[in-house]
Amino acid sequence: MTDDPLDAMKWRWSYIQGYLFPSMHEDIDQITEALGRLVTTLDVIGLEAFVPDPPRSPGRPPEDRRALARAFVAKAVLGIPTTSALIERLAVDKSLRRILGWERRSQVPSEATFSRAFAEFARGELPDKVHAALIERALGGRIIGAIARDATEIEAREKPVQNKANDSKDDPPAPDNPSPSPKRGRPRKDEQRPKPEPTRLERQVTQSLGQMLADLPTACDVGCKKNSKGYKETWTGYKLHIDVACGQIPVSCVLTSASVHDSQVAIPLMTMTSARVSYLYDLMDAAYDAAAIHDQSRALGHAPIVDRNFRADHEAKAEWGREVERLKRIHMPDFDDLIYDFRTMAERVNARLKDEFGARFLRVRGALKVKCHLMFGIVALAVDQIIRAVDLRTAPA
Repeated sequence: MTDDPLDAMKWRWSYIQGYLFPSMHEDIDQITEALGRLVTTLDVIGLEAFVPDPPRSPGRPPEDRRALARAFVAKAVLGIPTTSALIERLAVDKSLRRILGWERRSQVPSEATFSRAFAEFARGELPDKVHAALIERALGGRIIGAIARDATEIEAREKPVQNKANDSKDDPPAPDNPSPSPKRGRPRKDEQRPKPEPTRLERQVTQSLGQMLADLPTACDVGCKKNSKGYKETWTGYKLHIDVACGQIPVSCVLTSASVHDSQVAIPLMTMTSARVSYLYDLMDAAYDAAAIHDQSRALGHAPIVDRNFRADHEAKAEWGREVERLKRIHMPDFDDLIYDFRTMAERVNARLKDEFGARFLRVRGALKVKCHLMFGIVALAVDQIIRAVDLRTAPA
């Protein structure tokens, strides 16, 4: 066996299929295809290495946090919408119960215990650490062709944060030397006006990753965007920004408020992804067309391929359309367009995360718990795509 991590995962997958599943069929009543995927997912991520042993102290011992962590992974893999539905499934499914680590029905904790354990996992960023280690183990040391960057809306069942109306009752007292209000119009020849404050994109160029993430708002609010038909859609909740590698493997994720524009998270995402994998192209839609994003992508050693956003420059848009017609006339394809077509893999990951891995069934509140819930689905999705990539690899000649 080689030192290639994907070859090691392929060997483990063959071992599970050839030896573990038949023995489990003898010990456990029934192993369905979905439970087989769960066993594979738990084996690949190595969850036990990130959950500490229960403390040995006087009093009643706490519930096994490793079994509870496996239960939340099972909730994402099996597409179970709520924790109460998971507990009901564990009450009747002996096979699932034994896979997670509970022999008897009476050993399954209550819903309150699940809730407390989930809060602990959210504060400790357990799924984030598991996902980062998984990506480093599977894709570290490789050169990825392209990273597709996109964001998707996450609807939440909580009240959005509202800005308080500024009435005169809460106004602070006027300073002794108030600064003059900014003048409008063109400055005089000898007039020196203060420089405007730098934008968030300009600040991110000089910030560290931690400072960038701390500067992004994460409170629940109202977001708005145009759908594929040009109509505006609004939602209350959050926005999940994802970097997807070739093979539809999610590499990095950032959760922000719903009102945050996609371009504000591009530089933090590419910084985070560059620290985890080596890749060549940054693929982004027209929302990311900004000079600071282009420059930062090149500074990190990547080639940005971004759909053009002409905004109000109608002449440039018309000239670009004429250039496209000229290329079609001489049958000369644009190679950037051929690479840009891979950007749709980010949209497919967003769709799978919502349809198959629980992003539509958000029942927790607060950015910390929402991120934890989504990251359990991201971990399950990443393992599923890595296994597919391993199965599709051709054997060496």
